[in-house]
Amino acid sequence: MTRYDGRVKPVSPTETKTIAEACDAARVASRSLATAPAEQRNEALAEIARGLRDGSGEVLEANRLDLEDDRASDLTPALRDRLALDPSRVEAMAVGVEQVMRLDDPVGEILETRTLESGLELTKVRVPLGVVAVVYEARPNVTIDCAALTIKSGNAIVLRGSSYAERTNTALAGIVREALVEAGLPIDSVVLSIGGGREALSELATRDDSIDLLIPRGGEGLKNALKEVATVPVMYAASGNCHVFVDADADPGMARSIVVNAKVNRPGVCNSAETLLVDRAVAAELLPSILGDLSAEGVELVGDQETRSLAGDIPVGEATEKDWDTEFLDLKMSVAVVDGVEAAIEHVNRHGSGHSEAIVTGSSEAAEAFTSGVDAAAVYVNASTRFTDGFEYGMGAEIGNSTQKLHARGPIGVRELTTFKYVVRGDGQVRA
Repeated sequence: MTRYDGRVKPVSPTETKTIAEACDAARVASRSLATAPAEQRNEALAEIARGLRDGSGEVLEANRLDLEDDRASDLTPALRDRLALDPSRVEAMAVGVEQVMRLDDPVGEILETRTLESGLELTKVRVPLGVVAVVYEARPNVTIDCAALTIKSGNAIVLRGSSYAERTNTALAGIVREALVEAGLPIDSVVLSIGGGREALSELATRDDSIDLLIPRGGEGLKNALKEVATVPVMYAASGNCHVFVDADADPGMARSIVVNAKVNRPGVCNSAETLLVDRAVAAELLPSILGDLSAEGVELVGDQETRSLAGDIPVGEATEKDWDTEFLDLKMSVAVVDGVEAAIEHVNRHGSGHSEAIVTGSSEAAEAFTSGVDAAAVYVNASTRFTDGFEYGMGAEIGNSTQKLHARGPIGVRELTTFKYVVRGDGQVRA
């Protein structure tokens, strides 16, 4: 790799393309990639992992420049954490790519076979979607996760990352494109599109001649902007307004540990908890200690009147109605006291975003009521919401976490990036 103008330029250049050029190039590449042998696609993934390790220094230098850029100066500490890379995070990307590589090949998987009354042999077989476009904010690891998953599933991809991470994404996409060439696959199986602002985003969302699926990874603002203009199918991997409910039968130590982990572990990611709900039956006993734990970790707390009355010397501001619906993505948490599991379910379903919800309880009845009643992609019993992740679920990585119900829900992995076709074989049949 060589440097130019303070940026890292890959040997196999990631040329700046217009949206039209990026979409057209990916469409052409997708036709070859869809029929490439699994071994060849896996070879590309192995080359990506190798390239990440060999090119770690250049990637980290690009990331340093992104973090020092004026465009990143107003990011909150949590969002800077999402943008920042270090050697361990680059290594984690490489490990994730290798885990994707070891997954069973989804392309060509036989889902069903049967003989029809006509004698026709019907086979339902898994196939790639075609061209996937992903729009994402300041998380450069998404560049690698998306590329690995789409290559594995036989899809081409158009990547549109945040301007905050432009240098880092360029370096990472260059590693991927070089790996594709090394494996003998079309270089434009992965295309990075940068620049153009909101107009380019609108153009991408309306390229139904070349884009088969658009996945936005970002907040409600991005989601709403796309809803206004999109004509291509969209799978929203959007906000995570997640909750932890501490039931009356919860183990106090377990509750404290789970709540702190769900909020503090990485507050700038979508599976961190934004609201704590505590059963009124144990609020006086448990809430002060949990609030104390959170406050000691630097969490700004806002709560309802009962929470504030139980907080003692711990500062808790007054929660507004907007707070219950807000994904803070920061060290801030809203807290409410509720009348048992049914009230908790009602609160979650009214204010949650359908991402990840958790109950801490020793009661199997309460656990069953919560898991059955809460409408979310992932529901946890006695575990942190932070586990909603493709890597943690054994999927190697994820493109995002779908909060809708069609075509996929939860972490979007290789199988969620496929569809199916019917292949029907006969020996001359015609329909009467």
